[in-house]
Amino acid sequence: MNGSRQHFTFAEPPDLMPVECGAGLGPITLAYETWGELSPQKDNVILVLHAFSGDSHVASHAGGDSKAQEAGWWEFMVGPGKGIDTRKYFVLCSNIIGGCMGSTGPSSVNPATGQPYGMDFPVVTIKDMVRAQKMLLDHLGISRVLAVVGGSMGGMQALQWCASYPEAVASAVLLATTARHSALAIAFNEIARQAIMTDPKWRQGRYYGGEGPELGLAVARMIGHVTYLSDEAMRRKFGRRLQGRCSFSYDFNANFQVESYLHYQGEKFVRRFDANSLLYITKAADYFDFTAVDSGTLTRMADAGVRVLVTSFSSDWLYPTYQSKELVRLLKKNSINVSFCEIQADSGHDGFLIPSKRLTGLLAGFLAARSEEERR
Repeated sequence: MNGSRQHFTFAEPPDLMPVECGAGLGPITLAYETWGELSPQKDNVILVLHAFSGDSHVASHAGGDSKAQEAGWWEFMVGPGKGIDTRKYFVLCSNIIGGCMGSTGPSSVNPATGQPYGMDFPVVTIKDMVRAQKMLLDHLGISRVLAVVGGSMGGMQALQWCASYPEAVASAVLLATTARHSALAIAFNEIARQAIMTDPKWRQGRYYGGEGPELGLAVARMIGHVTYLSDEAMRRKFGRRLQGRCSFSYDFNANFQVESYLHYQGEKFVRRFDANSLLYITKAADYFDFTAVDSGTLTRMADAGVRVLVTSFSSDWLYPTYQSKELVRLLKKNSINVSFCEIQADSGHDGFLIPSKRLTGLLAGFLAARSEEERR
């Protein structure tokens, strides 16, 4: 089952998967990819959980078609001899429900109407996403994973895995994430959603088959992209340098390099992402609140022996280090084995996506130690 993108469909009507909002969803298709070989004992599984706009293509596949051979979003971390070494581990990543990269989401066909769901798609949560991932692992015959690994919203999913299925998780690696969104993070997400919903071409989410809210989606991406960077990273990369000119144009075209860069990021995002998916996924992240889990759940995590590594990045102002420390304190208070590391980096929230010997070594060492513990 190792190879490029595959699909698993479940929850065929009338056996719908219940979601937290009270609705039922089905059929559900999850797009997923795997790397490495599953051990006979099935004890070398690492589940990678992508951030909000990511997908299942974590790393390239040797010998596949041209698309499979394309570099993945975590190419420097996953592969033979890398931090998550596919010579040792069986790596699995699926696209989340609500997304638009092969898994069921608002752009999928609603079996009740034969048309895309649009805003008839139920509001899904991080817990719902994880429940669907558990269905996939059950289908693959995997009852326990060596580690769940996720950055940003992927870290939220990893936390939810620990809360929902602690007996199925030996360890968790949480990178540049938070136990719950701050008012600042919610505010940026709401601005992004409003950019889409106020675009006349959004049409209450019923734009499939015609022109969509490309301008609104591009602006939403520009807003989000600014939060992923840092002041130092932007100063170093752009400063106040002009783009393709030596003086101001004295109009409202992009004069500065940073303006041109943001326009480019918005235009590129429109070509690969669905506006409705952005609405649903950002709302799921806003609703997530690990601090609200009951004491019984935390006790189950402690009793199951889940080991957690929390890593923050010093220049991340979207999910700053103080939020990681708050999460660490919550876990320690409830007798959960947790380690913490702050990596000094000036790249902002996107630090976990940028090649780093420190981060690679940290993950490699943590996973090796957990693998040794599991074999005892």
